[in-house]
Amino acid sequence: VQLQASGGGLVQAGGSLRLSCAASGRTFSSYVMAWFRQAPGKEREHVADISWSGSITHYAGSVKGRFAISRDNAKNTVYLQMNSLNPEDTAVYYCAGGPSIVSLNSWGQGTQVTVSS
Repeated sequence: VQLQASGGGLVQAGGSLRLSCAASGRTFSSYVMAWFRQAPGKEREHVADISWSGSITHYAGSVKGRFAISRDNAKNTVYLQMNSLNPEDTAVYYCAGGPSIVSLNSWGQGTQVTVSS
């Protein structure tokens, strides 16, 4: 599966963005999909993940209640709706997919999100 992330940009604190991750390949609908982020000088961290059916989601504590992950298997796309953004959310956001959350073998190229105060 090849992944292409998009939707990043510059937004003011309190604003919203929706990231998209388009996948190619027939295995997308069976994959766990996830979003990670990496801020300058920090390690990459898990943001959210979603089961193949979309029925199970998990979030990092720092984004719970503000971000929402979803997927459309008919469109081979996973989304990350980000609300109430703050400067600490500034990072490069990556989408990833694989047979399970511990075996994410496909990664997108990343999309930059910058939140100004």
